[in-house]
Amino acid sequence: MRLAVDPRDGVVRLTLPRRAAIGPAIDWAETQRGWVEAALAKLPVARPIVAEGRFPFEGEDLLVDWRADRPRTIRREDGRLVVGGPEEGLEQRVLRWARREALAVLAEETRFFATKAGVTIGRIGVGDARSRWGSCASNGDIRYSWRLILAPPAVRQATVAHEVAHRLHMDHSPAFHAAVKRLLGRDPAPERRWLKTEGAALYWVGCGS
Repeated sequence: MRLAVDPRDGVVRLTLPRRAAIGPAIDWAETQRGWVEAALAKLPVARPIVAEGRFPFEGEDLLVDWRADRPRTIRREDGRLVVGGPEEGLEQRVLRWARREALAVLAEETRFFATKAGVTIGRIGVGDARSRWGSCASNGDIRYSWRLILAPPAVRQATVAHEVAHRLHMDHSPAFHAAVKRLLGRDPAPERRWLKTEGAALYWVGCGS
């Protein structure tokens, strides 16, 4: 049996061997309450999007500069995210804007790396998957977590190079990793470490809705 706390959403998961009895497993899990509470206490802090709060975007903490009498169109300027419209629904408006920005930027960078690799790309999309930052299908469709736009640009670009490299090698062989380094122009190890240590916190942005 195994207990785990998912750092991306705080869900506590109990994994059982095949044919294991549920009752004893639940009883055992109850004896681990102290460990679970300690693990939950170490989770990233939820970051709702509120007026005068901070919104991480491309590795920069932007001030959410909201005023009701401004136009609803969101813009980024001078370390601020300038937002207008009713305060109600502010978080959802910012999240929709961020997803649109993510799709535009990720599509542009995907096409750049695809041209560099000499490969074709299918459809490019964004979602909010919790299991991976990106995925490349055998038909060339690539899908990313929109939350990559919250991370530093170097982290996002390393992820894009990783997915485009799968158009050359649909595996994680030495040849694949060499292709990633060639496309990116450097070893992506620092960016991979950043995602492992800091990535979970990105899933806690926009938790007020």
